[in-house]
Amino acid sequence: QRQLVESGGGLVQAGGSLRLSCEASGPIDGLDVMGWYRQAPGKPRELVATITTRGYTYYADFLKGRFTISRDNAKNTVYLQMNSLKPEDTAVYYCSARLYTDVFWGQGTQVTVSS
Repeated sequence: QRQLVESGGGLVQAGGSLRLSCEASGPIDGLDVMGWYRQAPGKPRELVATITTRGYTYYADFLKGRFTISRDNAKNTVYLQMNSLKPEDTAVYYCSARLYTDVFWGQGTQVTVSS
């Protein structure tokens, strides 16, 4: 069974940093784009960043350079380094991965930024 397991969320003060990790496991040969999305209470899920197996990245405009996505293909793991965190970054962060035409999701990890 394919699965994504996130870790690294928590509570941090505004201006602080967190690093999220997401490891894929199971039958995942052919794993392609991996990425991070987030969902704040009462809001729709939104894209944060994605990265291909070759390292090509895409970031949402609102990040303004504060977050960095990276990937270790040997470990089937994607990371999200989040710096200069703001209270509006508070959300559940979800990892996603694409395998051919199938997209699967992690269970989410809570990030809370206090002012």
